[in-house]
Amino acid sequence: MDGLKLEGVDPARINDAAPIFVEGLGLDSIDALELVVLVEEEFHVAIPDEEVGKQAFASIDALADYILAHRS
Repeated sequence: MDGLKLEGVDPARINDAAPIFVEGLGLDSIDALELVVLVEEEFHVAIPDEEVGKQAFASIDALADYILAHRS
């Protein structure tokens, strides 16, 4: 996750219900690709297509729920 543009972001100030991309954490499409790879490798959870990715990465809360529901 070193490549994500989160330098200077205090984890305690991240709103788990806020969007991950653009207006939330401000991550972009390159960050999205890195997050997909990270989730798939670290949690053994597949993000099969863009539509699933949009739902799974809607917020930190949504991502946590997705990982918990789809862990192998």
